[in-house]
Amino acid sequence: MISADGGVRRVGVEVEFLGPSVSTAAAALARDLGGVVEPEDPHAIKVRGTRLGNLSVELDLRHIHPARHPDLDVGLGRRGAAILGTLLSSFVPRELITAPIPATQLGEVDKALASLRSVGARGRGVIFQNSLSLHFNIDPPGLDARTLTAFLKAFLLVSDDLRRQTARGSRRLALALPPDYPGGYKERVLAPDYWPGLADLTADYLAANPTRQRALDLLPVLAYLNEGQVRQTLPREKIGPRPVFHYRLPHAYLSNPDWSILPDWDGWLRVEHLAAELGRGEVNPRNLSDPVRGGEA
Repeated sequence: MISADGGVRRVGVEVEFLGPSVSTAAAALARDLGGVVEPEDPHAIKVRGTRLGNLSVELDLRHIHPARHPDLDVGLGRRGAAILGTLLSSFVPRELITAPIPATQLGEVDKALASLRSVGARGRGVIFQNSLSLHFNIDPPGLDARTLTAFLKAFLLVSDDLRRQTARGSRRLALALPPDYPGGYKERVLAPDYWPGLADLTADYLAANPTRQRALDLLPVLAYLNEGQVRQTLPREKIGPRPVFHYRLPHAYLSNPDWSILPDWDGWLRVEHLAAELGRGEVNPRNLSDPVRGGEA
């Protein structure tokens, strides 16, 4: 994974879990990976300067972080938000968030997960009909429309296979997967002559996918490139504009000591290889899969 300037591309990782308090989890990370613990609020703590760079651990509920989300203030104040977070901490997942790290170092994230597990972090993929998630935030090799389209095409071609692998044959796990892309949209994108400009790519994506709930969520990168166009369609959606592919996997398994993020990352690498071939015009999507029924690349 090489960037346009020849450097190693970077990836941010988010992993949800249950169990230890935010402060206990942050202390374990600092103990095992080095770094300095810096509280942001009672339920959000940064660990700066670890061997993995800067890390964050937080309770995954925006309303209990009023300093960060003043637009969501419901009159609780800092003290009320802290109390609410404590009351809900048995049910709301915590989230480990890494700063972007070189893709070659992703295996080190498993060491952070082992640290969390040592203080009781747990998770079995789905809880109360919701999932404990693993997300990758991946630097694209470029931000031009052709590169973004090539990755979208590649992902659509392998998405059915990735969904089967993620569900592991379980109907319960399959139900927690992000909703699939509409069949008509897949057919349009996978047409050999579909290489739109950025404005048309964004308009088509928003018309078919006015939601963050897609396995490959392009809203962050599209909003980064043209936030006005995205906000016109989704004025209230929770979108953090940033130049990344946001790849959502709905199942994190901290309770399993053998669980690693790397097999899921290997699934993304299939997208990378195919996107490079599509971008160079070396393959025709029609020769790889029926866009509605899906198939393996």
